[in-house]
Amino acid sequence: MTVQTGRNKIISCARGLLLGFLFLVFALAAPIPAQTSDRPYSKKEAPASSVPLKPESHQKQQDAKLSPVMLDDQTLFSVRSIKNVPSEQRAKALSERIKKIARDYTIRADSVKTEDSDISTDIVAGDQIIMIVIDSDARPEGRDRQDLAQEYAEKIRSAVEKYRAAYSRESILYGGLYTVIATVAFVAILVLLIRLFRGFNNLFDTKYKARIRSIHIKSVELVHADRVRAAIGGVFSIVRFAAVLILAYTYLHLVLSFFPWTRSFADSLLNYVLVPLKIIGQGIVKEVPKLFFLAVLILVTRYLLKFMHIIFAEIEKGTVTFAGFYPEWAKPTDRLLTFAVIAFAAVVAFPYIPGSESPAFKGISIFIGVLFSLGSQSSIANIIAGYSMTYRRAFRVGDRIKVDDITGDVTDVRLLVTHLRTIKNEDIIIPNSKILNSEIVNYSTYARERGLILHTTVGIGYEVSWRQVEAMMMLAAERTPGLLKDPKPFVLQKSLGDFAVTYELNVYVSDPHGMARIYSELHKNILDAFNEYGVQIMTPAYEGDPDQPKVVPKDKWFAAPAQPSEEKDMT
Repeated sequence: MTVQTGRNKIISCARGLLLGFLFLVFALAAPIPAQTSDRPYSKKEAPASSVPLKPESHQKQQDAKLSPVMLDDQTLFSVRSIKNVPSEQRAKALSERIKKIARDYTIRADSVKTEDSDISTDIVAGDQIIMIVIDSDARPEGRDRQDLAQEYAEKIRSAVEKYRAAYSRESILYGGLYTVIATVAFVAILVLLIRLFRGFNNLFDTKYKARIRSIHIKSVELVHADRVRAAIGGVFSIVRFAAVLILAYTYLHLVLSFFPWTRSFADSLLNYVLVPLKIIGQGIVKEVPKLFFLAVLILVTRYLLKFMHIIFAEIEKGTVTFAGFYPEWAKPTDRLLTFAVIAFAAVVAFPYIPGSESPAFKGISIFIGVLFSLGSQSSIANIIAGYSMTYRRAFRVGDRIKVDDITGDVTDVRLLVTHLRTIKNEDIIIPNSKILNSEIVNYSTYARERGLILHTTVGIGYEVSWRQVEAMMMLAAERTPGLLKDPKPFVLQKSLGDFAVTYELNVYVSDPHGMARIYSELHKNILDAFNEYGVQIMTPAYEGDPDQPKVVPKDKWFAAPAQPSEEKDMT
């Protein structure tokens, strides 16, 4: 599963890199349609009275400007401004007039001709005037207006004939037939490609895959054999994807070129992808200095963090020490400084991020900040509480603590929560903010040096000497394994109750994790000692002495079904 996942990641990354490289190469090689003087926009022709007068310098610029006259996506010729009519308006009006004539099948294409007058040469189609050519149109070309008008008329006649042929019923039917043929060929070639590459993969798996070995330099393995196999498989997948992509583009280009309505899309199909990629590439080139700064900043930040991690790891191990700095502070301090370094690097890098000054980028940043502030209040409180507990040294991993009514061993302290394992092997997850606001009992803090005091109480009647009671309780302590001999156990008389005297036995232990077992053993030995000497335990209290003392005779200690061999230490 791991090898397959790694192979999929390599294939995806390599495929993206190859596609990006191919698109970038095509984008840099393909020209972007110009929107300057070599391909101006079309405007509608208007009378001179409808266009306001312009300054002389601006008027000269307009007179020198050329605008194309087009029929669909075909440029026929270009025209200049006349009087106060801009070239754009004139070209657009001529384009619309020629298109109207091309759609009117009552006007024959060969009826397009020129008629000369004293001041102009008219291009007409039947009784309709298409265009008026004057001397100012021909003078910049260094030609007679009659020759220029004749050239325009021939271009219009040819364009009308091609337009009608392209939109004819016969042309549309042939386009549909060619589309069916192209579709069948596309499907057949696609199936052939899939089978061909599948055969290559099978051949590779059966004959060559097992022969691939890991790449070594002496005894050091640089690349595992599985990764080499995955890389080769990724190359096959990339080649297959590129072949399918080229086939699909060729098919779409052909199908779109079969019909006059989509022929312009066929010519610009590749540019729809390449033009945005070229703009992106130009933007990347423009941002190279900033990207270089970001790369250097990331490199410096990465190695600074790596150095910090090494230092704090050594502090945590105890190989590096600082006065007043405890090893358990190493990991949280490392986290805090890591966050501070990353935050500082982000602040420094922000102005150099491409697009950081755009309103959209700023808006998204504000939106994310608002979401973070609204949704992370409790999380931040838990994080602060976690660090507060760490630096207060309230407990460490491995300590036995009590929070409210929960007693367990600390197994993990995280930024948001603390994990406790109870004696029942329950994993209790407590938010750090709750621990900070609660009383914490740490059984392990002094147990390492001074010992932890465990205590238990019994109620004994007034008729029993307190000296005898203390002696029996000390005897029970001596019989209990796991207790410290020094300091010695001791007995306290807690209260003189209505029916009994309350005695408390206190013992020292060094291992707080065995509290449950030690308490159980201690209670068993107390019962045995009091039963052995015939002293009745009065807890719980009752009214009136029974006829027989409430003791267990020694010969009844192992009454059925109890057996001497069944006494086991409780872990």
